[in-house]
Amino acid sequence: MTDNKMEKLKEEYMNVPISGELDSVVRRALKIENKSNIKKVYFYKRLGTVAAAVVICLVALTVTVNSSPAFANELSRTPVIGGIVKVLTFKEFTVKEDKFDADIKVPEIQGLKNGDLERSINEKYLEENKKLYKQFMSDMEEMKKQGSGNIGAYSGYEVKTDNDNILSVGRWETKTAADSYTVMRYDTIDKKNQILLTLPSLFKDDSYVDVISENIIAQMKEQVKSEDKVYWLDDGNTMPEDIFKKIDKNQNFYINKDGKLVISFDQFEVAPGYMGTPEFVIPTDVLSKILVSNQYVK
Repeated sequence: MTDNKMEKLKEEYMNVPISGELDSVVRRALKIENKSNIKKVYFYKRLGTVAAAVVICLVALTVTVNSSPAFANELSRTPVIGGIVKVLTFKEFTVKEDKFDADIKVPEIQGLKNGDLERSINEKYLEENKKLYKQFMSDMEEMKKQGSGNIGAYSGYEVKTDNDNILSVGRWETKTAADSYTVMRYDTIDKKNQILLTLPSLFKDDSYVDVISENIIAQMKEQVKSEDKVYWLDDGNTMPEDIFKKIDKNQNFYINKDGKLVISFDQFEVAPGYMGTPEFVIPTDVLSKILVSNQYVK
């Protein structure tokens, strides 16, 4: 298979319309739960349509993974949490040299009844970390040739919530050179219905974007008053192009142990770098009128 074809298949896989079809499925699941699950059979048939689309592209991605045994053979699984659904960690990929340092961990979810969903998530995790590792190695070799520079690459994960209903897993990735930059990614899984939740799927319509954004701006203003914090607000000091106006429709999020919606931002996204990766817990009473149900966000 040529590189071009492989890249095309990867692109098709990453573009599976989760936020459309799956959001619709999630909303059905929420309504089903509120009506004593009388239509569960129909829900799972609809879920199968999405799963089939994912499987086609996973075959191609598996070929890519299997063609890199040097990377794959390094993996060793160690359980880190209990329960039927587990999050596993792979062996660390480390580089320790004078000016070059890497410590990359690959998470894996195990125990979902929906095998297609489990494979798609785990393939995504592997691909993310393969990309980080390969880019680091390439940059390191280039800097060695030039005889200057130093870089670092790090990744890891954290189980944010693990209860009977929800599994939320956060992954972080940091690159360092003259400065450092950290990005966060989250997956939140409905254990009972075996589906991956998206932010749009939790709400009746797109009004959540403005509702959440207004609350976050209000929280930012309060924090600036009472704490040693800085956000890029419309305060006369921030460049117009940097001012935070609203969240992305698919903004990073997770549901915490208390059933609250948490919105997350990458480093430098809404604040100076020293602020790290800001998070905001959104009060449920702010969201109550626009939630599909209170099954997840309470």
